[in-house]
Amino acid sequence: MPRPYRAAESVLLAALLVLSAACGSRLPESAFASRPPAVTSDGEPIRVGVITGATSPVGGGALTGPRDGALAFFEVLNARGGIDGRRVEVTTCDDGGSGIGNTACVRELVDDKRVLALVATTALDYAGAARVSRAGVPDIGGQPLGPAYDTYPHLYGIYGSSAPRTGDEPGWNGVLAGGTEVYRWFKREHGVRTAAVVAYNQAASAAYARLVTKGLEAEGYRVVTEQVDFALPNYRAVAADLREQGVDIVFDALDTHGNARLCEAMDAVGVTVTAKVTNVQNWNQDVPRDFEDAPRCRNALWVTGASRNHDDTAHPAVREFRRAMKDKPLSQWALEGWAAAMWFTDAAESCTETGLTRACLERFVNRAEPYTARGLLLPVRFERLPEPPKTRHTCLSVARWQDGRGWVTQGGDMYDNCATVPQLPYRP
Repeated sequence: MPRPYRAAESVLLAALLVLSAACGSRLPESAFASRPPAVTSDGEPIRVGVITGATSPVGGGALTGPRDGALAFFEVLNARGGIDGRRVEVTTCDDGGSGIGNTACVRELVDDKRVLALVATTALDYAGAARVSRAGVPDIGGQPLGPAYDTYPHLYGIYGSSAPRTGDEPGWNGVLAGGTEVYRWFKREHGVRTAAVVAYNQAASAAYARLVTKGLEAEGYRVVTEQVDFALPNYRAVAADLREQGVDIVFDALDTHGNARLCEAMDAVGVTVTAKVTNVQNWNQDVPRDFEDAPRCRNALWVTGASRNHDDTAHPAVREFRRAMKDKPLSQWALEGWAAAMWFTDAAESCTETGLTRACLERFVNRAEPYTARGLLLPVRFERLPEPPKTRHTCLSVARWQDGRGWVTQGGDMYDNCATVPQLPYRP
């Protein structure tokens, strides 16, 4: 299978979940009634597991950011004395990016290691999700690279969920909802009106492109759709048409390699756009290397997400994260893995009086007060709405790449960068 196919599939799943990130659902306490208490003993290490597709077919470093961020947090935590004097013992498992490998990791961590919780899961194929849910093991702060976090009880994605999560179908009878806040923001802040959506001629890529097109049209854009043959791509032809159509902004359903080649073609034919928008998975420090031959397009790269820019060193929680990462690669996913480990820790510390149990962890995660990880996340909550919301007041973190400065936050603080936007239904 050609490399672009597999890499694109991973990027598209991540981007789909950015759209559904605002869906939140809060489980009732009765959801915990039928499972064992899983009490941990005082003095014992607190055992947690981290599942990552470290050797996945999309590339060794593509999915490891959340793991690295979580490990950095727990290292600092243990150096400070752990949780109530107890060390956090972390077991990592590489599922290889496959469903079979994921199921094996779940068996190892849940059945053999008997971890108290999973943290910062990043699974390309979360085939073991149902097993985690049946065991009543809280999975806290995972990256939603598929519909599992909108399907199963006891799974808590890093962006929250408003779906019922009964374990039967994703969302509401197989339907999820995604907002148009990204398209609203660029139109409101930069006056763009003509958008291009570039996709591979491959099912997952085309499906995501249709969803982006639907959102853009709902916000009143004129949309130009472009298709690239993933086996024999002609990016220069696409770039020439973007110039001819007078495109202001480009969204894509491509992998990083495809993004870079498209940018090179855009520079070669003289395409100038207000923004070339990518997603949170590509919000990292590899831009100078990946886009080395496209300086104009490189400096038009924008990203949007639901967490604070990891280059925002004015924020104290970001500075602490960066100090702890030392020589590890910096990325938005690493920051979100750090936030996931913090979320677990805050939940565990809330249990020091009543005893550290899975039920106690979930009481904290399911509380009415949204979680922000000291200002690193937009408020995360879990609701249980009877039907998909029609609209939602949604906030947005936005950054732009600038040579010599890195990712520069745009639009002011993410907590103030908000709008009430429609929620569009789709099937994952």
